[in-house]
Amino acid sequence: QVQLAESGGGLVQPGGSLRLSCAASGGIVSIYAMGWYRQTPGKQRELVASISSGGSTNFADSVKGRFTISRANAKNTVYLQMISLKPEDTAVYYCNVDATVNLIGRMNFWGQGTQVTVSS
Repeated sequence: QVQLAESGGGLVQPGGSLRLSCAASGGIVSIYAMGWYRQTPGKQRELVASISSGGSTNFADSVKGRFTISRANAKNTVYLQMISLKPEDTAVYYCNVDATVNLIGRMNFWGQGTQVTVSS
């Protein structure tokens, strides 16, 4: 079974930084796009950032210039570096991976979510 292990969330003061990591494992043949989404209570999950297999990136307007996404293909891992964090960045952050898996084929997978809280 594919597992996405997320880490790096927590409580940080406004202006602070955090780095999220998400490592995929379990029968993975190929990984295409990887990304991070976030969700707050009562709102739809929204894309924060994504990165293609070729390294092309895409960011939500609200995080451009503050967040960076990268990936380590040899480790099947995607990172989200967040700086200059604002209270409105508070949310549960979810890792998303588009991958081909043994005996299953190509599917989209979600992590369990990690809480990021920006507060003084």
